[in-house]
Amino acid sequence: GICYGMQTLAEQMGGQVISSEHKEFGHAEIAVKTDSILFSELDKTLNVWMSHGDQVQDIPDDFTLLASTASAPIAAMQHDSKPIFALQFHPEVTHTESGKIILENFIFKVCNARNDWKMDDLITQRIQEIKEQVGDNKVLLGLSGGVDSSVTAALLHQAIGKKLVCVFVDNGLLRKGEAEEVMQTFKENMNLNVIKSDSEEAFLRHLKGVEDPEQKRKIIGRTFIDVFDAEAIKIKEVHFLAQGTIYPDVIESSGSESKEARVIKSHHNVGGLPEEMKMDLVEPLRDLFKDEVRKVGVELGLPSDLVQRHPFPGPGLGVRIIGKITKERVRTLQEADKIFIDILREDNLYDNIWQAFAVLVPIKTVGVMGDQRTYDNLLALRAVTSVDGMTADWFKIPDSTLAKASSKIVNNVKGVNRVVYDITSKPPGTIEWE
Repeated sequence: GICYGMQTLAEQMGGQVISSEHKEFGHAEIAVKTDSILFSELDKTLNVWMSHGDQVQDIPDDFTLLASTASAPIAAMQHDSKPIFALQFHPEVTHTESGKIILENFIFKVCNARNDWKMDDLITQRIQEIKEQVGDNKVLLGLSGGVDSSVTAALLHQAIGKKLVCVFVDNGLLRKGEAEEVMQTFKENMNLNVIKSDSEEAFLRHLKGVEDPEQKRKIIGRTFIDVFDAEAIKIKEVHFLAQGTIYPDVIESSGSESKEARVIKSHHNVGGLPEEMKMDLVEPLRDLFKDEVRKVGVELGLPSDLVQRHPFPGPGLGVRIIGKITKERVRTLQEADKIFIDILREDNLYDNIWQAFAVLVPIKTVGVMGDQRTYDNLLALRAVTSVDGMTADWFKIPDSTLAKASSKIVNNVKGVNRVVYDITSKPPGTIEWE
């Protein structure tokens, strides 16, 4: 049991869980109190990642305390005779020191599993599953140019070849120059069957005046599906829609099998299709994390710069423009974001960062340019390190790089007169602002 798993396990076995006065979100230090197979070959003090507001107060009968933190006296426990273990912290995230070793101890020393799984096996299995699901039918894929949809396209192309029809929706919320790059990469270089749908006007019309982030995501998702529906009708005899859904999308959208997870944010490629859209879903990456998706991409022979590209949200810049979305605000953000990313590449920082981007904030501040007073937009920069996107630390960008980015943005992007840098980790924040 991990985190909530530990709490519900304790409750069901006679222990007690309470709402903690001292909630833990982020780094914590645990002290290992009792020898356990879980912590074998590890130090007695470990840095771990916590994310909880409740905690176990009374340990169940027949359980032994394994570890504590200053705020959580019961941070790990195990049954005295049965192979039942529980951790309040998250060993599965990269920010837990030695978390991988803890999981390996459980998998190989407790469960006696064998270490014989290979990425090649997964790819072969997924290609076979696609063939069995799709048969001789056509598949429509929404190709964004991001890692997830690109790997999905490569898998489908190997499985069904020319029966794959890719639709690239230019929703007007992409990064600067991205539409042209996507068409060149996939249509010209990879010889995929790609149709481009110019839909900027439709998306902006539906988003007019909308400020709530969940509403924006849902509107973008609905419009996205509508565009696909229209394209599918043109193509004729399309029975399947493929999506680059990955596991963090499922978790954060409460799309897990249990249906009990809390919604963090809606992802438009999670949750199925409207009844009037007569297509079944193909989601070959649905149970993979981003780092695993990248490994699949490498094995499939996709270009390195594409596989290592920073993640980009399905709703695009729609969730990086806080508040109302207009064509002018989109253009402002596109210009600023490109300057920021170009500078990170120039300073050889881009490949050390999981995700970096700019956020346009609906706050105006006073500034001065030359002899004139300005009253323009606030722009936030964000850069984080992560492996799977489930947790993230803010990236320590050198002062010289931040100064260069701020100066160039303010001097070259009309309407921005102040730049700030976001130093919030996930949790408690999310990577995106909306």
